[in-house]
Amino acid sequence: MSKRLTPTILRFDSLPSTNTEAARQAALGAPEGLCILAREQTAGRGRRERGWVSPKDAGLYLSVVLRPSFDARSWPLITLAAALAVRDALGETCGLEADIKWPNDLLAGGRKLCGILAETADSARGRAVVLGVGVNLLRGSFPPEINDAATSVEEQTGRAPDAEQLLEALTRALASFYETLHEPDGPARILREWESHSSYAHGRRVRVALAEETFEGTTRGLEPDGALLVETDEGTTRTVRAGDVTSVREQNRGRDLAAIRQE
Repeated sequence: MSKRLTPTILRFDSLPSTNTEAARQAALGAPEGLCILAREQTAGRGRRERGWVSPKDAGLYLSVVLRPSFDARSWPLITLAAALAVRDALGETCGLEADIKWPNDLLAGGRKLCGILAETADSARGRAVVLGVGVNLLRGSFPPEINDAATSVEEQTGRAPDAEQLLEALTRALASFYETLHEPDGPARILREWESHSSYAHGRRVRVALAEETFEGTTRGLEPDGALLVETDEGTTRTVRAGDVTSVREQNRGRDLAAIRQE
């Protein structure tokens, strides 16, 4: 059964974190579709409580309250659907084709352009999902010391994007993909589309850092719940549901370039 998502935007000049405010609103009974938008975040965060630098008007900082009615085991697919929505919105409004890295990043030129953070929040109306999206729009949206790892829409396209256009396209795309998740074959369709738009889905040599260990292998697609399948050098396939995934090829390329410079 399809489910219609109608975003309603609540704007703030400054917030510690849009996800924190969205979770607070969800706990108070906020309806599905409430979007918390801030011009800046003073304590923005990403996965594993990492900081997300959010200078005023330099990025798009948005969190949405969702109350999905499908099985909670499929809730991780919301992050994958959000990545597809951001990718479509960037393509539509900025002419920028982004890659998707499992589980929650969008890359351009091999560097991080967007991060996505999904968290749960309890309320009298039941458990909600708070979906946060942070997109680097301008060159000054992150500190110079992470230039090698991060990028912005402006850097990739040569011009500053129209933030309002991107916001409109993003909420529209997010509503569409979220509705798809509620359809009988929706989760499978989201998985197929994610795999078709991610260079990390199949055949990518990666290093996986888990809480207790690190290993390398080759990606072999996704499980029905969105977990990443990685085939190790020993020939066993491991299912990764939480961890940091990096491209070994990119790391090796960096080491090779360093060696060339030294020579």
